[in-house]
Amino acid sequence: MSLPSSDTAVSYPAGALTSEATVLHVEERADGSVAVLLDATACHPVDAAWPDQGPDRAVLEVGGSSLPITDCVVGATDGRELFLGADIPVRKGTEGWAFVVAHLIQGPPPAEGERAVVRVDGTHRAALSAGHTGCHLASLALNRALADRWKKEAPADALGTSNFDAVAIETSTITEYGSLDVYRLGRSLRRKGFITEGFDPAPVEAALNETLSGWLASGGAIRIARDGERLTDRRYWECDLPEGSVHIPCGGTHAESLAGFSSVQASLALEEVDGTPVLTMTTSVLPRL
Repeated sequence: MSLPSSDTAVSYPAGALTSEATVLHVEERADGSVAVLLDATACHPVDAAWPDQGPDRAVLEVGGSSLPITDCVVGATDGRELFLGADIPVRKGTEGWAFVVAHLIQGPPPAEGERAVVRVDGTHRAALSAGHTGCHLASLALNRALADRWKKEAPADALGTSNFDAVAIETSTITEYGSLDVYRLGRSLRRKGFITEGFDPAPVEAALNETLSGWLASGGAIRIARDGERLTDRRYWECDLPEGSVHIPCGGTHAESLAGFSSVQASLALEEVDGTPVLTMTTSVLPRL
């Protein structure tokens, strides 16, 4: 079969842990791995454009064999060549390009045209989903705790608060039942109106955790809204909070309800890195047993 001309259909936003599909394309890579493209998958890939959430752990079952998926990444093809991860030369949505989920395996590959089943590790998925939900909650709570440190109007977050997280974020990493977010409090942020003088993380940490505690007590529902079933269709994290329902663009996986958590807490640390203040927020989520 030729390289696909349409984006991969994905079912992980709806919480699917298994999927059955047709093998569209098999391609050996320079590192010896084999990229397997399916017409549909339940396996969440890492996206080099914003690699905050890593790939699912999963296996590919074909013809009675079970092959570990060693990595799962977003790829793109113009119909002539397959590009993976950071090697993709165009933006999502570029005309004439299909964006695909590439399942990387080792060993003898399946044949193009075969039927294959993807089975995802549900325990690992649940841990990452909890961490991703906790990350969004902590970011919103951090914005609220820092709202009085702006002397200029800043872009607003989903709750209408100045969006420190969006303006200052350097990296975000989703972990099992947690996340790590790094923010630069440098000259660029000060020019945008954020007051860095006298910044003390202790009262900010106390305020954001008080907010998180109140939100968690509400037990609000969580949903993933989608514009479509394909990989590049826009998806949104929606969560019911006491202030109302928030709606944030997000391509990751999430928990189903705040009622599934016994706690969400964040800690803040401030340090100088090459002369620039850097704020690190570490978020921890405890599931309700």
